[in-house]
Amino acid sequence: MIVFRLGRIRTPQGPGMVLLLPFIDSFQRVDLRTRAFSVPPCKLASKDGAVLSVGADVQFRIWDPVLSVMTVKDLNMATRMTAQNAMTKALLKRPLREIQMEKLKISDQLLLEINDVTRAWGLEVDRVELAVEAVLQPPHDSPTGPSLDSTLQQLALRFLGGGLSSVAGGASAPGSADTLEMVSEAEQPAPHVGAGPSPKQPVAEGLLTALQPFLSEALVSQVGACYQFNVILPSGTQSIYFLDLTTGHGRVGHGVPDGIPDVVVEMAEADLRALLCRELRPLGAYMSGRLKVKGDLAMAMKLEAVLRALK
Repeated sequence: MIVFRLGRIRTPQGPGMVLLLPFIDSFQRVDLRTRAFSVPPCKLASKDGAVLSVGADVQFRIWDPVLSVMTVKDLNMATRMTAQNAMTKALLKRPLREIQMEKLKISDQLLLEINDVTRAWGLEVDRVELAVEAVLQPPHDSPTGPSLDSTLQQLALRFLGGGLSSVAGGASAPGSADTLEMVSEAEQPAPHVGAGPSPKQPVAEGLLTALQPFLSEALVSQVGACYQFNVILPSGTQSIYFLDLTTGHGRVGHGVPDGIPDVVVEMAEADLRALLCRELRPLGAYMSGRLKVKGDLAMAMKLEAVLRALK
């Protein structure tokens, strides 16, 4: 309890019983327990042009009750505005990929920036947790580096499309997979031979044959992660494949891996066919829930190393 006697502040009183002089003393209670508030989701534009809805959860406590009463009139509102301004400034400087992959790092930076302001108010922020609610608009094309969108697209075309081409037509030349990425579906004279799987063969079956020759200890040391691919068939059953790059030369096969996978990719076979024909964009499928990526996003981006090994 902060007591004012004839307008002059006294030493903080309590907890417990406090004696006040009527008509002379006035007081204000201060809660020293840890409290929390949420920064409501707001629309922000990232550095690469993506529009996303981002909020944050903030935990704070008052360490100096006198400063909290004397320096700021509405402590809660001032702290909320400071947190929202700091979040906006931090995210405007970063591309979408960095925001998604380094939320913990950004949260720690927000914690320091908010505390630089609020310590003068007798308030200390203990924890900031950034929450990306949704990506409302994908980022513009940028040469800064590969994104999750490009990674999934290349995986679909090279792992599955290229692998099925090898299964159907024998060993193909190194340039054939590159040609498949550039030629449109309408221009191919024989789409059922090299552009996609036959109706009787599961779409993801060529994944095993395409990956097996490229497994090596160097690739395992570079990636060091385990992936599981769940493909839902039209009948409702689920075909499961795995790519284990954690030990030895690596393994690829049908079924679940021996250990817990770092990343699980799940989608329907019809959506996988749409990806191969470029009728469905990976980012659009991911945002609509038709393509589900569970696990560590940083580990998912390491699939770029597998793509480089296939070239």
